[in-house]
Amino acid sequence: MNKRIGKILAASILVCAAFVATAQAQITFKDITQQAGIHFTHTNGATGKKYLPETMGPGCAFLDYDNDGYPDVLLINGKTWAPGSSSTMKLYHNNHNGTFTDVTAKAGLSVPMFGLGVAVGDYDNDGYDDLFVTALGQSHLFHNNGNGTFTDVTKQAGMLGPNEFSTSAAWVDYDKDGKLDLVVANYVQWTPETDIYCTLDGSKKSYCTPEAYKGASVRLWHNLGGGKFEDATAKSGLFDSTSKSLGIAVADVNGDGWPDLIVANDTQPNKLYVNQKNGKFQESAVSAGIAFSEDGVARAGMGVDAADYDRSGKPSIIIGNFSNQMMALYHNEGNTLFVDEAPRSEVGRKSLLTLGFACFFFDYDLDGWPDIFVANGHIEPEIEKIQKRVKYSQPSHLFHNQGNGQFTEVTGQVGTALGTPKVARSAAYADIDNDGDLDLLITTNGGPAMLLRNDGATNKSLRIKLDGTRSNRDGIGAVVTVRAGNDKQAQMLRSGSGYLSASELVLTFGLGQHATADEVQITWPSGQVDHLAGVAAGQTVVVKEGGLVEQKRPYGASAAAPKAARAKIKGGK
Repeated sequence: MNKRIGKILAASILVCAAFVATAQAQITFKDITQQAGIHFTHTNGATGKKYLPETMGPGCAFLDYDNDGYPDVLLINGKTWAPGSSSTMKLYHNNHNGTFTDVTAKAGLSVPMFGLGVAVGDYDNDGYDDLFVTALGQSHLFHNNGNGTFTDVTKQAGMLGPNEFSTSAAWVDYDKDGKLDLVVANYVQWTPETDIYCTLDGSKKSYCTPEAYKGASVRLWHNLGGGKFEDATAKSGLFDSTSKSLGIAVADVNGDGWPDLIVANDTQPNKLYVNQKNGKFQESAVSAGIAFSEDGVARAGMGVDAADYDRSGKPSIIIGNFSNQMMALYHNEGNTLFVDEAPRSEVGRKSLLTLGFACFFFDYDLDGWPDIFVANGHIEPEIEKIQKRVKYSQPSHLFHNQGNGQFTEVTGQVGTALGTPKVARSAAYADIDNDGDLDLLITTNGGPAMLLRNDGATNKSLRIKLDGTRSNRDGIGAVVTVRAGNDKQAQMLRSGSGYLSASELVLTFGLGQHATADEVQITWPSGQVDHLAGVAAGQTVVVKEGGLVEQKRPYGASAAAPKAARAKIKGGK
């Protein structure tokens, strides 16, 4: 009898596994870059001098700059080292039909700079998302004028200088005063004049590792209101000139309702800045277990993200690292303590030989469990001559969340685009076609950008866009909890994460086969808690802080569709 039961269970497991594999096989990430009208090639300035910034790659963002309900595409660009470079970032407007139009010049964004990363957020709470573009030299703050144009307000905002090697950035209301502040990662102290000669083979110059240069502190810009910012780096406790930072993620790691900062450092210990609720942060990475690898080594951290991938109620952390290091998967054990699960998981084994830049959690198959995407690519074109098993162009990683704390790589099961080797750098996600699933944007170093459409998802989803009143207008920092049947999941709306990139400021909840979210709870940064009940899947719901559903837009509806009647929702602490 026991053998018979065992055979039945084994057969059931095989059937379930086959069903899951079939469901995953239906999903394809299709390269639609050319048909979408996106024609972009990154200028990294490489002429053979092997300058360090040439290896960093361009950032990218999805943002709805004109509030038409469809995410547009922003691609950051570098420039040549010679004066008079004409290369600039590119802004592509979403035409709602699968195509995009280059509106860079019309938008006032044709500004030459050696751009690197971007952060998207409404810093003045006027209802239109603004841009902060990080750069080698002077970074730029662009104000969204609400009429399809942007104005460079760096000087007026008090952000002119110092010139730095800035990488990722994130908007965060760290003091919960209703105004978005900005944290900026800085890499190393480098200029063409101070460039150092490095070599891999003893005969030809190669790109230096960051050990050759002095570090640079992250910078915190505190929003004073009225379009002005002050440098609050030192008084907040964030100043640390030993850092060599490439990625920033925002998460409430200890569940106290205040946003903390996770900084991925390259060849220096990672940092965890815990918010002290008084305008200051306490650095706690060593005691938390995320500063080093399991064997106590500071790795080459690139991109970083945080999410509650196992429904424990606590955000865990991923960090992309250099080849031969494997990426980190720090599980949140509670009490601000993390354990790296990567060495004991497929995430670690599959990422050992790849060099992971952008990495983030997103639910690509809408089953309600966050999956992991990693964009890979080496920095040295001739690395194969030195390390035979490591390639310059590398496939991306897509790790499917099994729902039991484990991940399985499924890159080969979702079409050819993700698995095609590329020198990838940044990446972002958004629903570009209003069908409820998440599409991908990937950049490459010195090469083209790629727009990949997610096709074939059969699970249902609910998308929630926030409209803050007492909190910041975007609702950044709000935690949304969704319950459908016995399934309960939570996400924080965050700026930053990944690498040099910004994903859309809309939360997508995969509901599996649930047709309705039985309960939605929104905990705003202000402390306001709003509740919705019986919210149907298959739509984007815009929720205003304090008690109004402003809009319900079914997937596939025209952007010009009339707003649904405002409905009162239950609010209260």
